[in-house]
Order: sequence, then structure tokens, then C-alpha cells
Amino acid sequence: MTAEPADDTRSRILRAALDLFAEHGYQRTPLRQIAERLRLTKAAILYHFPTKEHLLTALVEPLLADLERLLDAAEHLPTEQARQAVLEGWVDTMLTHRRPLGMLFHDIALITRGDTFHRLMRIAMRANDLIAGPEAGRRARVRAVQAVAMCSDPIVFFADVPDEVLRADMLDGVRRLLATPATDGATVTGAATATGAATATDGATVADAVASTGPAPRTGATVTGAAGTGAAGRIAAAGGGAPTPRRRPGRPRALGREQIAAARRMHEAGTHSVDAIATTLGVSRATVYRYLDESATNNETV
Repeated sequence: MTAEPADDTRSRILRAALDLFAEHGYQRTPLRQIAERLRLTKAAILYHFPTKEHLLTALVEPLLADLERLLDAAEHLPTEQARQAVLEGWVDTMLTHRRPLGMLFHDIALITRGDTFHRLMRIAMRANDLIAGPEAGRRARVRAVQAVAMCSDPIVFFADVPDEVLRADMLDGVRRLLATPATDGATVTGAATATGAATATDGATVADAVASTGPAPRTGATVTGAAGTGAAGRIAAAGGGAPTPRRRPGRPRALGREQIAAARRMHEAGTHSVDAIATTLGVSRATVYRYLDESATNNETV
């Protein structure tokens, strides 16, 4: 009997791990379960991946490598070509890696340690710089951060939309956002209307509505991350990246319906603490507790 090549075994382990992480969550999937799925011993899994964290890193690696190749190529282009190459390439890369990206969102705190986290943040900052362009002002840089998030978040939350449809929708939305040059002296109202007054309709996306009416409260399909880079932004927040301004005291702000549903799913699954849920959604712990309490007493209509 011929032994199975090591590379084939490793690939099988990664595929099985991704399937089980998607079904049960990273925290609730022991290595033993992966071994049983493949009819291997736990020792065979450990031979290829000494810890479960090594599995997670290996699953994320192709996404990070593709993003780095995209940015390496874009850095040699003129400013406008580089911007368009990053926007389109970022969407295409995220669509290619839809499943690992979904896992990243739901188990966001798991990669806030070590080299993977720092590498992801470097990638996000490079993308921001290329989209903003040289000598960009504050408002242009803010828009660049929002643009990266718009090219990431909808992929997780619109999993049933075909790639080609979602790609067109996302690029339409981000181009509306960047259509008018940003000037730091513009008013908030002016900046909101400058991106276009069109209302999103099907054939268009939620991103269009955000681009045309200004930032919306953070929902499942938001365009802004806690640190301003979509999934990378939420990882920065979970990992204690740059400190965020303290919120003023008072009644916690409301959550949207999709946020409420996401918070309850994470809480019921037992994979996230209240602190982690609050960080992921960009709200206070009090806000999370308020909606979880209302859920328990059936007072909140979702």
C-alpha cells in the first residue's frame, strides 16, 4: 500500500478544518474532530500542524499572499491606475477567498496575536495609501479607509449573491464614494451629498446607499471597520490596536436589525464574550447587554 503524499494529507486537513470551522466555529472544533473526519489520528494532524493556531494561520495565508501580490504590482503604477487596480483587485481577491474571509469575521479575535495580525494590518495600511494617493488630505484618507471596507464587508454578509453580481455592486458603490475629490474644508453635509444623490435600488447595493447618503449605523454589511479597514479594522480593535476616542456618557446608541441578529448569534454560539461582541460591532458593552437582555425577555423585535 502506497503512503499518501504529505502535501495531499496537509491539503485534506486544511479542507476538513475549514469545513468544520464553518459548521461549528473555531473554538468548538477540537483537533480530534478534524482527525475523526479524515479517519486520521490526532498525532497525524499534529505532525502537520503543531497547534490549532497553526491551522488557522495556514487557512488565512493564501488570502494574505494574494493581497500582498496585488499591492506589490499596484505600487509600480501611476496614481489613478494604482487606485483602480487596488479597488478591483481587492474585490476579486476577497471573492476568491469568501470562505476564509467569513471565518475571519466570526473568529476575529483569534488572529490578534503574532505575525498574522501585524501582517494583515500592514496590508490594510498599504491599500489605504494607494487608494488615497500621494499627499492626500485627511478627508481623502478617510475615504480610502472606507473604500477598503466597502471592498470587503459585503462579501461576508451577502454570501448567497453570485460573485459577478456582488462584484459589480461593490465596485459601483465604492466608485460613487470616490467620485468627487475630497477636500478637508468641505462640510459634512457637502461631503455626504458630493458622492451622489442616488438611492440604492436592486441592480444597486447597500453600498450605493451608503455612498450616496453618508455613513450608516454599523450593521452586518457596513462599510467602516472599527479601525477603518473592514475585517482588518475589526481585528485591530479586537487586538487593541490604536486607541479609539472614549464615547461620551449617556444612553448607548442603537443597533440595526442585522447587528442585533449578529450579536445574538455570537452570544448564543458561545464563541464570543460580550467584550468581543462589542468590539466587533463597534459599540459599548452596555449596548450589547441592552439588546441581549431584551432578547431574553422577548421585548426586542428583530
